[in-house]
Amino acid sequence: MRKIAKFSADNDGIGKAVDFVRVFLTDYKIKGRERARAVLTAEEAVAALVDHADEDSTISMTIKAFLGNVVIDITSNGEEFDPVRTMDDFTSIDMEDEDAGAKTQDALRGILLSAFTDSIKYNHKAGKNRFRMKAVKSRRSFLWWTLGAMFVAVVAGLLLSEFASSGFNDSLNTYCLVPIKTMYLNALKLCVAPVVFFSIIACVARFSDLSELGRIGGKVFVSYFFTTLVAIGVGLGMFYLFQPGGGIDISSVGDASSITSQTMDVSLLDTVVNIIPTNIIDPFQKSDMLQLIFMAVLAGIAVGMIGQYSQMLRDILTACNDLFLKITTIIIRVMPIAVFCAICSMMLKLGLSTIISVLGMLGTLIVGLICMMAIYCILMLVIGRINPLIFLKKYTPTMLQVFSMASSNASIPMNMDVCEKKLGISKRVYSLSIPFGATINMDGTCVHLAVFSLALARVYGVEITGTAILSLVISIIVLSMGAPGIPGAGLICLSVLLVQIGVPIEAVGIVMGIDSLVAMFRAMSNCLGDVAVTAIVAKSEGLMDMEIYNS
Repeated sequence: MRKIAKFSADNDGIGKAVDFVRVFLTDYKIKGRERARAVLTAEEAVAALVDHADEDSTISMTIKAFLGNVVIDITSNGEEFDPVRTMDDFTSIDMEDEDAGAKTQDALRGILLSAFTDSIKYNHKAGKNRFRMKAVKSRRSFLWWTLGAMFVAVVAGLLLSEFASSGFNDSLNTYCLVPIKTMYLNALKLCVAPVVFFSIIACVARFSDLSELGRIGGKVFVSYFFTTLVAIGVGLGMFYLFQPGGGIDISSVGDASSITSQTMDVSLLDTVVNIIPTNIIDPFQKSDMLQLIFMAVLAGIAVGMIGQYSQMLRDILTACNDLFLKITTIIIRVMPIAVFCAICSMMLKLGLSTIISVLGMLGTLIVGLICMMAIYCILMLVIGRINPLIFLKKYTPTMLQVFSMASSNASIPMNMDVCEKKLGISKRVYSLSIPFGATINMDGTCVHLAVFSLALARVYGVEITGTAILSLVISIIVLSMGAPGIPGAGLICLSVLLVQIGVPIEAVGIVMGIDSLVAMFRAMSNCLGDVAVTAIVAKSEGLMDMEIYNS
């Protein structure tokens, strides 16, 4: 939807331009404060252009709407000026000056425009002043772009597999799709360690009462451990209910050599001992989440105990936290491109027939994750005394974005944002529970490991006894707590489990091709569990604004 109009550069033109904007937004179903804010900003921008317009010039206005976003371009011939003003500009006006009234009006207009610097941009080029403002920013436009990229990638992958030569597809995948996907994931991994570290340290530093920190942290840990046990039980139950893994030809196993060289220690004792790092650099280099959390909690406690420098350090740490969250947000903006490359690459490597051959395992996993969603809702209703339907309605758009990102760690900023702005959860809770949950609360991963390890054991005819089941449960708990929340980690964990229960590691080749898709479902369930537990703990602590939650 697009409309263009021109108005005279005078007071009459200002009124007509404002009416033009108001009618457009009304027709586009923009209501309430969002429309009023857009109309007010447009009015001040037009008035500023009129004040500096050349004689007999006109105001040109173009309004474009797409996927819920409304962008307004306003241009006029005139001299260059600075539209942004501060309170210093206002207070410095000499009220006895004969032009004091005009200067005051100009200063007030500049102060108002400066309040919207994130949504309005000004430039002067070729004798023209121009304002470009994002009058309405859709909360779901990014979601539609991402889903659109996923759909186009599937269609493109199928068409290329069907009509293009294998040599062309291999070259496209090797030299274009995989490099772009890898660069994007590397950029996300770059931010993971700083986001987790500064988020937790800034959170802990805000607690003046350490007993309150211990109480909230204890509730979060117990809740996460409980949902982890439930998730493993759901995974085992789903396998024995649906019995996936039958009818798969072992000869279809792909090359698993890239996995066999990677191992993961499943010793509970070693996991606990290794929480304490030997130096401050290694946890950041290796993105060891448990070590980062330990250092952040320790540093956060120390910040509150050093007297006169405490507040200064709190401000610095909060600024660092905001910095890396903003960097992550910038990276996430190009996610639709990375999603297209990742899914198109997957389609070219697998082909439709291979995906169908493991559809039973994938279907069992999805049913298990749906069961976990139902369990979260029951826990919220029974323990948290909050309406789970409101929670699902508000978190679903974010959950779909997490699905496309396939990374619990990379989703930390989005989950924090939805906790504060949509669910009304205090920062004292979510800034601790969300990064902590992205490390140890891998409910989706637990369901995945239980279903796929038993299914692959069935493919190879390996019988799993009661003792082996107990060992499997303990290993899944430790692996889920130590596995990084990034794509590909689940495949390494699965290879460790297979060796432990006597299944050849080559079995990983059966599911290696669809791991990208599985990672999306895992991450979605992992993050859903993190936010659900955060809401329950916040409600129990009285740190949840129910007005925001119910609005």
